Amino acid sequence: MAQIFPKWVDRIPRRLLVGIIVILNAAVFGVWYFFSPEYTDVGYKPEQPVPYSHKVHVGKLGMDCQYCHTQAFDSKQANVPATQTCMNCHDQVKTGSDSLKLVRESWDTGKPIEWVRVHNLPDYAYFSHKAHVNVGVGCESCHGRIDKMEVVRQTEPLSMSWCLDCHRNPEQYVRPVSEVTTMGYDPKNQKKMGQRLVTKQNIHPPTYCQGCHY
Repeated sequence: MAQIFPKWVDRIPRRLLVGIIVILNAAVFGVWYFFSPEYTDVGYKPEQPVPYSHKVHVGKLGMDCQYCHTQAFDSKQANVPATQTCMNCHDQVKTGSDSLKLVRESWDTGKPIEWVRVHNLPDYAYFSHKAHVNVGVGCESCHGRIDKMEVVRQTEPLSMSWCLDCHRNPEQYVRPVSEVTTMGYDPKNQKKMGQRLVTKQNIHPPTYCQGCHY
């Protein structure tokens, strides 16, 4: 009895299977890459209610991070400065500036300015600023060169793999605590200095789940 279908039809199921495997792998890779923090979060630069320039205040005027973020060394969170902090200068500097209208209104009414959060970890991840800065993790390690930013943006993914890279190799990142807020810090031999600091500070960052996920 003659064949109804030609022989090449027998190869269709195999080609379909290979095609499905390729498509599924491409889909998994696409989701893994395009939905990763490196792709979705890095570069996030929301517009703030007041056009505050870190480039001017930190880069040009040399203000230290702690002047505004006073709780970074003592608290889990690095606080957003109160209007009082702004008015310490701006009750005398640029008192009639239109860009500071909201600051003056906040000062007069007592209503806080609703700043837009830039760096936001998921609720299931525990992070403490004081635990990091008090052993020498620099502000710029996580936040980038703030002193060069007209508008603050997220420069690092803050993903689990990114955090673990530092936890597994702290000597590559730690610096003297006195240099934590220094922008552009560039030691001659980071690894040698880092190893010395890791030993001196008895730094042993957790790499097990419970270390960051309660």
